[in-house]
Amino acid sequence: MASPLVAQAGTALRGLARRSALLRGSLPDVQLTPKRWLNLQEYQSKKLMADHGVAVQRFFVADSANDALEAAKRLKATEIVLKAQILAGGRGKGVFNSGLKGGVHLTKDPKVVGQLAEQMIGYNLATKQTPKDGVKVKKVMVAEALDISRETYFAILMDRACNGPVMVGSPQGGVDIEEVAASSPELIFKEEIDIFEGVKDNQALQMAENLGFKGPLQQQAADQIKKLYNLFLKIDATQVEVNPFGETPEGQVVCFDAKINFDDNAEFRQKEIFAMDDKSENEPMENEAAKYDLKYIGLDGNIACFVNGAGLAMATCDIISLNGGKPANFLDLGGGVKEAQVYQAFKLLTADPKVEAILVNIFGGIVNCAIIANGITKACRELELKVPLVVRLEGTNVHEAQRILNESGLPITSARDLEDAAKKAVASVENK
Repeated sequence: MASPLVAQAGTALRGLARRSALLRGSLPDVQLTPKRWLNLQEYQSKKLMADHGVAVQRFFVADSANDALEAAKRLKATEIVLKAQILAGGRGKGVFNSGLKGGVHLTKDPKVVGQLAEQMIGYNLATKQTPKDGVKVKKVMVAEALDISRETYFAILMDRACNGPVMVGSPQGGVDIEEVAASSPELIFKEEIDIFEGVKDNQALQMAENLGFKGPLQQQAADQIKKLYNLFLKIDATQVEVNPFGETPEGQVVCFDAKINFDDNAEFRQKEIFAMDDKSENEPMENEAAKYDLKYIGLDGNIACFVNGAGLAMATCDIISLNGGKPANFLDLGGGVKEAQVYQAFKLLTADPKVEAILVNIFGGIVNCAIIANGITKACRELELKVPLVVRLEGTNVHEAQRILNESGLPITSARDLEDAAKKAVASVENK
C-alpha cells in the first residue's frame, strides 16, 4: 500500500477522476474533464458570469476594511454576506490567526462588515485544505445575501464520449453531486449539445423541467441555461458547474456558486482570463516550475522524482514508497520537452535541501529520450550534481540516449525498468 505521503500527492490529481467515476456509475458515457491549472478566485468567476448575463448576487470586492464598509453601504441589501477570498475550500469553518472564526459571515449591519473585514484582510485563514499556517487573505467579497427556497445542480462540460458538450443537471443541489450520483442516479439528467447548433430552446426548457422549475421560473431557468452555455463557449471552458443553481422566495433563478475549468490550450485567445490566474497561494517552487512549463508538487521525502506525465509521476512515487523510500516531490516534464527544461528541472530539484537522490523515469512516446539524456548530462556538469542520480529511460531514441549517458563519464546509475530504478534510488539514500 502506498504511504500517506504519496496518497497526499495523488489527492489533487485523483480527486476529480474519482468524482468522474462516480458520475459514470449512473451515466456510463459521461466523462468529466481533468483538473486544469488555472486558478480563479470566487469573485473573478462571478464577474465572468455577470459579464455574460448570468444572474448572480450583487457584490463588490474590497482589499481594506474601510473599502468593505463602503461596499456594504453601497449594496443597500437587507442582509450581507462577507467572504474571504482564497482558493482553498472549507472557508466557512476556517480560523484566522487574528482569532476570528469563519471565513464566511452573515450580517444585516454594514458596520459589522467593516469590523469583520478588519480581522480578515492581512491575516492568514487556515482551513482543512490550506497549509497548517493558513493562507493570507488579501481581498474579501461583500455580496447581498439572498434566501434560497430550492437548490438544484447544473453543469456544462466537454464529454469525450459524445465528442462535444453535454448538460448535466439534478433537482437535488447544494450537496456533492457525486453523492447524488451514487445514491440516487435517477436524479441525474444528461442532455447532449450539438456544438454547431448550440442549446436549443426545447433542450433548455426540458432541462429546466427536469430540475424541477415550474411556471414562470421554468422559462427563467431555461434562459439562464442558455446564457451559461454562451459563457461556456465564449471563454473556452471545459466545465462550468453551478451548485447551487437555485431559486429565491421572490421568484428569481440565481447562480449562487460556480466552478469554472478552462482549456489551457486556449490561453493564446483568452489572455485576459489567464492573466487573472492567482498564483499567490502556490508554493514558490510551483510558480518557478510553471515558468518553464513544468508541473511540480512538493512532498516530504528525500527522493526527487523527475518524470513525463502525471500518471507516471504517481506510479513512480508509489513504487518508491513500496520499496521503503519517500518521494520528495514529483516533477512532470509533460510532452514537448526541450533540453533547457531538463536543465531547469534539475536546478529546481537540487535547490531542495531535502533531496538526497534523484530518480529520472521517462517513457518516451512523443518525448525524445536523447533530448532528455543531453539535458541530464548538461545539468550534471553545470550544476555539479552532488546527489546520486538514477535514470530509467524507455521509448523513442532510447539507444542513442543510453549511449550519451554511458559515454558522459558522469556517475549516473542506469536502471532497466521502473522497479529496478526505485530499488537503486532507495538503496543510494540508505547507503549514504
